[in-house]
Amino acid sequence: MPLSRRQKISLASAAVIFAIPVAAIAVLSHADWNRAKPWLNARVSEALGRPFAIEGDLSLTWQQAGGGTQPGWRGYLPWPHLQATKVRLGNPVAMTSDSADAATVSQLAFSLNPLALLDKQIVIPQLRFDAPQLHLLRKQDGQNNWTFDRQNPSSPWRLQLQSVVFSKGTVTLADAVTQAQLRADVDTLSGDARYGIAWKLSGIYHGDQVQGDGKAGSVLSLQQDSTPFPVQASIRTGKTSLAIEGTLTRPTRLAALDVRLKIAGPSMARLYPLTGVLLPETPHFSTEGHLTGTLAPGGGDWVYDNFTGKVGSSDVQGKLAFSARKPRHLLRGEVHSRLLQFRDLGPLVGADSSASKSERGVTQQQPAGRVLPVETFKTERWTSLDADVRYTADKITRDADLPISELDTHVLLSDGVLSLAPLNFNIAGGTLRSQIKLDGSGKVIANGIAAELTASARHLRIKQLFPRLDALQASIGEINGDASLSAIGNSVASLLGSSNGEVRALINRGSISKLLLEEMGLNIGSVVLAKLAGDKQVKLNCMAADFVATRGLMQTRQFIVDTDDAVLHIDGTVNLANEKLDLTLQPDSKGLRIFSLRSPLYVHGTFSQPDVSVDKGVLALRTGGALALATVAPFAALLPLVNTGPGDTSECATLLAQARVKPVAPPPGKQPVKKAR
Repeated sequence: MPLSRRQKISLASAAVIFAIPVAAIAVLSHADWNRAKPWLNARVSEALGRPFAIEGDLSLTWQQAGGGTQPGWRGYLPWPHLQATKVRLGNPVAMTSDSADAATVSQLAFSLNPLALLDKQIVIPQLRFDAPQLHLLRKQDGQNNWTFDRQNPSSPWRLQLQSVVFSKGTVTLADAVTQAQLRADVDTLSGDARYGIAWKLSGIYHGDQVQGDGKAGSVLSLQQDSTPFPVQASIRTGKTSLAIEGTLTRPTRLAALDVRLKIAGPSMARLYPLTGVLLPETPHFSTEGHLTGTLAPGGGDWVYDNFTGKVGSSDVQGKLAFSARKPRHLLRGEVHSRLLQFRDLGPLVGADSSASKSERGVTQQQPAGRVLPVETFKTERWTSLDADVRYTADKITRDADLPISELDTHVLLSDGVLSLAPLNFNIAGGTLRSQIKLDGSGKVIANGIAAELTASARHLRIKQLFPRLDALQASIGEINGDASLSAIGNSVASLLGSSNGEVRALINRGSISKLLLEEMGLNIGSVVLAKLAGDKQVKLNCMAADFVATRGLMQTRQFIVDTDDAVLHIDGTVNLANEKLDLTLQPDSKGLRIFSLRSPLYVHGTFSQPDVSVDKGVLALRTGGALALATVAPFAALLPLVNTGPGDTSECATLLAQARVKPVAPPPGKQPVKKAR
């Protein structure tokens, strides 16, 4: 049946319509696309806001639209697939003074959505790199060459890159903010279902040598928030190591980072160059937890949740949240320990051993003969971070016999001022309550601390406080005390050496070891008898000590020990600046004591090497009298060595009143000084 005129026209029109794109595709496929490089270079440069150039060959083939993912009739429209060699991407216009390009690629391949070109959009579903050389750069003001949202607002063209496929290449980073000069060599992996590339890292970060390695997915989605990009990394700087494994989505903004994080090192303070987070000095530590967060231009928000680990021999667990904000970053959280070893607190104040200091990388060692820690505090970092962290511990042990329980402290750091408000714990059956303020802002003293301390101890039981001292095993007295001190310095030693304030202590309502008391009173006969017959209890009426501190010099205002058997008066100074002792102890026995030598004792020397001596003049006089009597009657020779005592004056109030006016025998060659009222 012959076709009608209308049918012939329709068929001819359809053939023309079909032939035009076919002919166009044929022409485009055989055309020399190198002639289109200037136009393409210009359009991409406008879209990126930086120079872009294809300096090698440019060829074109046709592929199914979007890999067969386009719906409806769009799925039948072929897309141009371009391959380019020797491609160069420059830095943003504001950073063109930097000589190196942002990226050079030996060969890249990508497809273009032709329909998007009608809306002046360059849509690239997938970009494949062969032997890329990426040079990432960030200046001190934060300006960088990897942010692509600073497009030229006057240009109507926009670039939308949806995913990237990596291959073997090199990535370098020059970051003035973190003082980093890093290089990562990337290579492809085969036969790994999760990871497509592997990399090795080396260079300098915050002035420290850094090494690392890791793996990542081969296809990086830049648009789909729900597409996870697997990452695994292990980084080592000095003795500190960091390992992560997890996923990353929206990598253009490093959003939705979700990884397991393991950290270990000689001290948490050594993490500052690596993380920028200010943490205290600690013994060797290791933690593992769940890290989530986003990295915004200013730093982002990070949460380290459900972490557990060890700090020294102590366990830790909790949650920390870090927020980058102005004018200072903020660290918040709660940390808990079931068992805290007391020695693990030593590095906080520089009171750890030389071996521990060496492990932490601290070169400043404790001088020979000094007891108070001289390691300086690094206050120059205190103004970089604010903190609000609660720390609690169920039990603290100094050793197996002295449990300290229920530690509770609230750590607050604001504009360089560190407060422990409160710092409370239970010890030896009693409580210690304190408030500490350390101003390291530099406003009071440059590169130092203005410190304030108030503390009160209540119902500390002597037997539990000193369980290892044989002479105190039978003691059951209680200690109560108060302290109020202020100081300026940059270490524990310098702070105590400049301290001003008061320290008071009172022991009452109990008994004290007779052996200890008699040794302090130098009652030789009683010590011998006590060692032969065993320790016995002596009722302790009271012990009252009251010191005033002036520029590190602790002066006794009142220091009395009163028992049923003896009264001990103590007077003198304890110099915290040079760690020297200058104390006089005057024993007065209340009853009969054979071989009682009522001579004053003088305590001199230093904290590390104290020296206890007897007033040899008084002792010689009493001994000489004994020797003289010995020529008359041997039994009478014992009389000068027998102390009958002044009688019973056990009331603490009476003793304290007497102490205000009672002169204390000075060392030889010095005049007695009456105590001020």
